[in-house]
Amino acid sequence: MFHSPRRLCSALLQRDAPGLRRLPAPGLRRPLSPPAAVPRPASPRLLAAASGAARSCSRTGECTPVPGGERHGSQRPTRSAPSHCFFSDLISFYSDCSHHHNPLSLGEGKDNFVQCPVEALKWEERKCLILEEILAYQPDILCLQEVDHYFDTFQPLLSRLGYQGTFFPKPWSPCLDVEHNNGPDGCALFFLQNRFKLVNSANIRLTAMTLKTNQVAIAQTLECKESGRQFCIAVTHLKARTGWERFRSAQGCDLLQNLQNITQGAKIPLIVCGDFNAEPTEEVYKRFASSSLNLNSAYKLLSADGQSEPPYTTWKIRTSGECRHTLDYIWYSKHALNVKSALDLLTEEQIGPNRLPSFNYPSDHLSLVCDFSFTEEPDGLS
Repeated sequence: MFHSPRRLCSALLQRDAPGLRRLPAPGLRRPLSPPAAVPRPASPRLLAAASGAARSCSRTGECTPVPGGERHGSQRPTRSAPSHCFFSDLISFYSDCSHHHNPLSLGEGKDNFVQCPVEALKWEERKCLILEEILAYQPDILCLQEVDHYFDTFQPLLSRLGYQGTFFPKPWSPCLDVEHNNGPDGCALFFLQNRFKLVNSANIRLTAMTLKTNQVAIAQTLECKESGRQFCIAVTHLKARTGWERFRSAQGCDLLQNLQNITQGAKIPLIVCGDFNAEPTEEVYKRFASSSLNLNSAYKLLSADGQSEPPYTTWKIRTSGECRHTLDYIWYSKHALNVKSALDLLTEEQIGPNRLPSFNYPSDHLSLVCDFSFTEEPDGLS
């Protein structure tokens, strides 16, 4: 679809291509099993990506095959032919953590990223990298968190590429405390209108211990125009910081209850992407893993045993020190969907000594990208 992401990015942003030269080529997704061994289902496949805050699209690598044909690889496609990582019947789903809020997105300061050049934090610099990543991976569905440039950047630009978008801001966004702010930040969800029909959309303000909180989610039921099959896609961003583990767990419980109702008790396949701000050891992670919605975490399938999360999805250096955590996940209905491929995370060498964000990677979180397919039998959804 997009044979030259850089030229298209430049045209959309009315900027010259040289402004994008620092961006390395994106990586490839490698199938978890050899392509020849992967049967082509009658229904379209789903490509999913998740996590972070408008991240950069500049990864290198390729996807790795996974035993059994159920898992997909870990590396990324070359920029010259990004479509090579897609099958003709893929539904591409992309979720990314934008982390646009406060000085990071508004370019008012360094947001305590002591190793990151101030210029690399400016929105004019970062938006080109973010858009180029979207163009390179060509998702059918895009999920973003901490977005405060929805109306002036994402919605107008992505609508020109055929996406329909929804934005749900936080009730009390910290962005509003910044002088000359761009409005509140929140979650955003986009899908290609030529691939899907919107059946239902719900903006969810998460509660915790009966109290309404400042965190939100968007859940949409989409119908594939080609096959007529439906699925639900949700994006969320839970409460941050150490000491709020019980609060996050309560928010996760509320989100699961909402999704239980929306999916009619797991009858509709579900994908949930987001920045959970929680390590796999936290209660909220365990809630999702043991939910009656029968969910599995897609990126576990890249591990040797298929049971371990990546060692990190965010890696940054602030005044408080260097931190590396796994906080971002793509959950999916394991009874109704198969993971066909996944984008490998950057290595320490690729990230570089100054960590994230940088001139190459505009977010302090890494994007997660997966290819999904429906199971063969629709009856398997019940």
